[in-house]
Amino acid sequence: MGRLLITLGIAAIVVGLLVRAGALGWFGNLPGDIRIESDRTRVFIPITSMLIVSVVLSVLLAVFRR
Repeated sequence: MGRLLITLGIAAIVVGLLVRAGALGWFGNLPGDIRIESDRTRVFIPITSMLIVSVVLSVLLAVFRR
């Protein structure tokens, strides 16, 4: 359990550094991400971005299970 928490913490730090550096600027701006804006309301549904995150995490988990 401790090793898992350390790994998740390091992964969170790496993702945070990537976001801070601007390396993930494409996230949320892909075709298929729905953005609806009106005068008083903003709705954002990142369908395509979440599909990519899901595939990447599935591949990583499959690799680490072996």
